[in-house]
Amino acid sequence: MKPSRSFVALTMSTMLLLPVGIAVTAPAAHAAHRGVVGEQPVQWTPHVLDGTVKDILRIGNTVLVGGEFTRVAEVGGDEHTLRNLFAFEHGTGRIIRDFEPDVSAMVTSLAPGPDDSVVVGGRFTAVDGKPSRGLARLSLADGGPVREFGAVLDDGATNRLATDGARLYVGGNFTGVSGAERTGLARLDLRTGEVDRNFAPRLAEPRRGSLRVQELALSPDGRRLAINGTFTKVDDKNRYQIAMIDTAGAFVTPWSTSAYEAPCDYERIHTYMRQMAFSPDGSYFAVVTGGGPKVKPGLCKSTSRFENTDRPDSQPTWSNKTGGDSLYSVEVTESAVYVGGHQRWMDNEKGELNPGPGSVEREGIGAVDPRTGRALAWNPGRARGHGAEALHATSDGLYVGSDTERLAGEYHARLGMFPLA
Repeated sequence: MKPSRSFVALTMSTMLLLPVGIAVTAPAAHAAHRGVVGEQPVQWTPHVLDGTVKDILRIGNTVLVGGEFTRVAEVGGDEHTLRNLFAFEHGTGRIIRDFEPDVSAMVTSLAPGPDDSVVVGGRFTAVDGKPSRGLARLSLADGGPVREFGAVLDDGATNRLATDGARLYVGGNFTGVSGAERTGLARLDLRTGEVDRNFAPRLAEPRRGSLRVQELALSPDGRRLAINGTFTKVDDKNRYQIAMIDTAGAFVTPWSTSAYEAPCDYERIHTYMRQMAFSPDGSYFAVVTGGGPKVKPGLCKSTSRFENTDRPDSQPTWSNKTGGDSLYSVEVTESAVYVGGHQRWMDNEKGELNPGPGSVEREGIGAVDPRTGRALAWNPGRARGHGAEALHATSDGLYVGSDTERLAGEYHARLGMFPLA
């Protein structure tokens, strides 16, 4: 399971005893992954026949897929109408027909909930025909909303969720949650959705457009929350597009970087920051970025490693640039930093929409050595399209979600899984 958007990884059957006394069944463990996944996808994942996949989450043997789509089919099976969210069985690809919530619009993020449930975030305003703006907790048994969870956004949408097993972090472009003023970032009780009144970091002075949290990532121990977005100040401290929050004290930490101050996008993009993920041991985190159509100085269209410290003015331990193509998703295991987007190359620091000296071809997906920052040999390829926006490591492989149909030279419509070799 992905540490940045879920709680500390334990085995699938383990119960987490949390500080507030809530016992929550853990999802499948984040594996040791002592090696890189194979280049040949499994043959049993369902096909998403239209739209795009935005997030994937495995809870036990159930795999949840969220995005913006309407049609899904099992391999060699019938087509089903499933809007924006569906579930299937890990290992067989069997679509779970008891889980068929009607989500009115795009699902952007998924997080495990208590009592065999999943928290869903996105741009929707209703679930099963009832108002539920941007947030919902759904039962895995029947897909229905869990009544005790009452959180709704006052406006806007959710971009990313993360949980430590008791508390839910919500990032997006909203100004309030359930009537409590919160600009782009909130912490809720995972079970009830009640807003945590003691957690209210102040985001301010957007570089462009309105204030928003684009992405967030929670450390495996739950003590630090990395956030990125349009803000340039947090708690009156300079934090240009990225910051680190101490979750116990609910304040911005001394960690900072000027690495993302370069204006490497264009007027329509509010922020070029994209996904982040912590390493399984929490010692570092990786950040990927997009950007505008031109190659400019700075860390746009790159993946970078930052150490998890309290050091002001930190610089990346390493950066790997594509030479002009955006990256959208990142997942970190012990052996690799996997990245997805619509890139054509990696190791392409001197490229300008062409393969520069030392570059390697990596069509739409790649893997980077966590120590050196150089591309690993892993190179299955995928049809680029807009890009792969969902990567999710499980105990036995790596799920990939996108908006295209070719993965490793085969037909795998918008969804696939690379098993551990």
